[in-house]
Amino acid sequence: METWPAPARAALPGRGRPLRLVEASSGRSQPVSVAGAARMYVCGITPYDATHLGHAFTYVTFDLIHRAWLDAGHDVVYVQNVTDIDDPLLERAVATGQDWRELAAKETELYRADMAALHVLPPTHYLGAVESMDLVVSTVQSLRERGATYHVDGDLYFAVHSDDRFGDVARLPEATMRALSAERGGDPDRAGKRHPLDPLLWQAARPDEPAWDTELGHGRPGWHVECTGIALEHLGMTFDVQGGGRDLLYPHHEMCASLAQVATGRYPFARRFVHAGMVGLDGHKMSKSRGNLVFVSRLREQGVAPDAIRLALLGHHYRDDWDWTTADLQGALERLARWSEAVDRGSGPSAGPLLAEVRAALSDDLDSPTALRAVDHWAERARRGHGDDPSAPAQAGDIVMSLLGVSLGHDSGSRRRR
Repeated sequence: METWPAPARAALPGRGRPLRLVEASSGRSQPVSVAGAARMYVCGITPYDATHLGHAFTYVTFDLIHRAWLDAGHDVVYVQNVTDIDDPLLERAVATGQDWRELAAKETELYRADMAALHVLPPTHYLGAVESMDLVVSTVQSLRERGATYHVDGDLYFAVHSDDRFGDVARLPEATMRALSAERGGDPDRAGKRHPLDPLLWQAARPDEPAWDTELGHGRPGWHVECTGIALEHLGMTFDVQGGGRDLLYPHHEMCASLAQVATGRYPFARRFVHAGMVGLDGHKMSKSRGNLVFVSRLREQGVAPDAIRLALLGHHYRDDWDWTTADLQGALERLARWSEAVDRGSGPSAGPLLAEVRAALSDDLDSPTALRAVDHWAERARRGHGDDPSAPAQAGDIVMSLLGVSLGHDSGSRRRR
């Protein structure tokens, strides 16, 4: 699949700090030590509806990690998938009378446009499940060879307890895992399964549903094995960060890890599992099933500046759950106007301390609210006429764009952009 155009970034002086992130399994802030290229996998969309603000919050979160790594001088290998074959997509296609391929292509293109508008750096590898069928098959074959699979009425399942470390990622009681499995696409009550938590690897063809002829039979993949196969192919085992929204912690990331660990005989799948909080509306998490969604594309159609949308998202710490309100957007619009006014001035306070403050905030578990307050302070001083450094406004604009992904509409540093 094609990604989207990369936004401009400026070469900032010095180097960014190493990251510390709160790791989901331990709940503790941990250093993210990178040897060579930094490697990250972030689970992508199932393209049956447009990008809502919950999606945007997640992808802006991991964009901050991407930017911080680049600022620290690392090469970055970033992989993201598109689940372009799955039950929700097929159900939406039937409900709306669309061809599932056309629906997936349309919504994936809208997602690309939203990510480009929000200045999200594109992944190195952007892959759909359909185009990755061979990776799915080879991963399942590895699991079969290790005796970790079994059939139920023609469908192929993974035995979770073939991984003696199953449960280490989410660290949840079995009763909780079973409830979440039922809520999030699993089938814990299906008769014939060896264990309720065992996930589907390969589903035999159903009437009037798409299917592929493979060594596994005529059918299509389960959800988790898609991400496992893609990650193993493009990142290998023990990559640096596995990311997504918190609702992916269980079962998706737990299952992906166990599948990889059994398929390869190695541990761990990822060094750090990092998750963004849930964005709500009217007291409930934004979700397609509930229908309480605010779409990035519709805000853009209404004339809302994408940079203001991004600023509204950055105003919340990535691990927090929060509700979207019109006050979020209004505050972001006002902040964007203040910052833009400050960088349009002929001079201002030195941007060196600002760079240090923003780097320090982001290195400390992506503390974007503190980073935004640092820019607020610099902008307010600039607007009051403090400081006489003629290069500072352009440098501040470069800091904001390169580290926070917010464009203030200036053309500073153009000869240094890459």
